[in-house]
Amino acid sequence: MLYFEDLEIGSTQKYGHYEVTREEVMEFAGKYDPQAFHLDDDAAAATYFGRLSASGWHTCAMTMAMMVENMKVHKQAGLGSPGVDQLRWKKPVYPGDTLRVETTLLEKRRSKSRPDMGIFKSIGQTINQDGDVVLEMISNGLIKVRDPDAAIED
Repeated sequence: MLYFEDLEIGSTQKYGHYEVTREEVMEFAGKYDPQAFHLDDDAAAATYFGRLSASGWHTCAMTMAMMVENMKVHKQAGLGSPGVDQLRWKKPVYPGDTLRVETTLLEKRRSKSRPDMGIFKSIGQTINQDGDVVLEMISNGLIKVRDPDAAIED
């Protein structure tokens, strides 16, 4: 089990394998982001995307699915997340793409108001089969401290 004390700034994880299907792209878009370029080949061909593409929100959901699978393998004393500071969709995601994730720990600190909790910031990139970054986000996580009675360093 990974705790706050185990987190190393600069450490990187590489994980995930997600195959994007046309059916899933259209199902997600039909329910959550019904813009024509996510649902119609002809409409998509007339846009910047050039062909049917996944919603950026779908890309976030696929990324989250890979993150959760990774957390099942590499267990951590996680407590959720207070949010994302930055989110960028760098390139379109298309049916037939295969995605993976890389995350790097940027910083960490103990909570002064909750000594049993640590807060960390990481940058995550979702990358397609060609090595192109399709999504980049800076997110925050909460994690248990192994020894809450240890002094908090400034």
